[in-house]
Amino acid sequence: MKIPVIAIFDIGKTNKKLFLFDEDYKIVFERSARFIETKDEDGDACENLESLRLSVFDSLHEVLRNKQFDIKAINFSTYGASLVYVDELGKPLAPLYNYLKAYPQALQNEFYATYGGEEAVAVKTASPVLGSLNSGMQFYRIKHEKPELFEKIKYALHLPQYMSSIITGKMHSDITSIGCHTNFWDFEKNDYHAWVYQEGLAQKLAPIFPGDGVMQSTFPSENYLTGVGLHDSSAALIPYIESFKEPFILLSTGTWCISLNPFNSQSLTKAELDKDCLCYLSYQGKPIKASRVFSGFEHEQEVKRIVEHFGTNAGKYKTIKLSLPTIQKYLPDQNLAAYFDGLPDDYFNFANTDLQGFVDDEEAYHNLIFTLVFKQYKSTQLVLKNTSVKRIFVDGGFSKNQIFMNLLAMVFPEIEVYAASMAQATSMGAAVAIHKHWNTKPLPTDMIALKLFVSPVKN
Repeated sequence: MKIPVIAIFDIGKTNKKLFLFDEDYKIVFERSARFIETKDEDGDACENLESLRLSVFDSLHEVLRNKQFDIKAINFSTYGASLVYVDELGKPLAPLYNYLKAYPQALQNEFYATYGGEEAVAVKTASPVLGSLNSGMQFYRIKHEKPELFEKIKYALHLPQYMSSIITGKMHSDITSIGCHTNFWDFEKNDYHAWVYQEGLAQKLAPIFPGDGVMQSTFPSENYLTGVGLHDSSAALIPYIESFKEPFILLSTGTWCISLNPFNSQSLTKAELDKDCLCYLSYQGKPIKASRVFSGFEHEQEVKRIVEHFGTNAGKYKTIKLSLPTIQKYLPDQNLAAYFDGLPDDYFNFANTDLQGFVDDEEAYHNLIFTLVFKQYKSTQLVLKNTSVKRIFVDGGFSKNQIFMNLLAMVFPEIEVYAASMAQATSMGAAVAIHKHWNTKPLPTDMIALKLFVSPVKN
């Protein structure tokens, strides 16, 4: 008997994968595609759309030839801030411009001067000023720099929806992509910002389709229910939203450590935006307040410095345990949270610390993690304050770091701090979003494994 499965394409900047989940959300098949880069007309690196499209078709054909599986549905999760400009037939008209592409300062100044200034636009759209990382600004640039291309465009599709369109033949927008620091969405009006209408962009943004809805596929046949595709950060949160009804924060750790609070509906303030807060929209259209800090990158750079200085191996720090005598050198006499609250945000900067002052590499590493937890506390507090959150779930790399997790439990003594692990969270989220359409079983209760951390010292 064939195994009923859902096929999820998880498309990151460098890793492109296909996962098959069975009805119990266990991964039963995995396939990777090679990242192929091309260049746009300015010589800047960008995604090869044709290669990406063909890899999806190749992967599906491979699975269809496998007699083990019965594909019931298909969905996509991809990185955000990227637009595909298509004609009436859904064919791309331009490269998939890289969201790291430099943005012309004069054009950016013109935009904000026309529409009320950086602060006014940023507060309404919950979008920090990020240049090309605001996908709305990419579309604005096309209109003003490439008017002939703009006229040919039927729709500007965010990447998840473009990927869905090559399977369904239907072109749609999705709220998780539109609501992610794009400058498109006015969170106060719950509609596109006025500038989108004034520039004539709204008519070139495809109709919004629900993130938990499905369409019939046209490729490779009409037998497959297909989702509209989801922005990866929003997709990763879905299994948590579906599994836990009491208020929580998900701290997703990697290069960026992002605190996501689906239970904070307060409007973003200018001060919060200045501290790198933003809002996402969930697949149900609800605001998710988020803050972020560049801790994963800093950790990587500073571990290299420690390794070079002390002549150690970087692998050592993946399993290093908390040493209470070592960490107590840095702990204040007072409550740790109160101590951190009394310090300015930029008080600790490990990069400026002279490693000669440490007895050994382990002392240096403990101090590094202490300073990162300080930054994490300051960042998480931005979305935690004035809410009833009683749990923090930490997933990603830092969830496996014993020093980080113990210190986090110490600085949030009134909140339960858990290390959470889930196989392929973004893919799982894209599958769970359309669960009701393809899966007759209830959602499993063991999708997310949790480990509680308790403060190792009394505050």
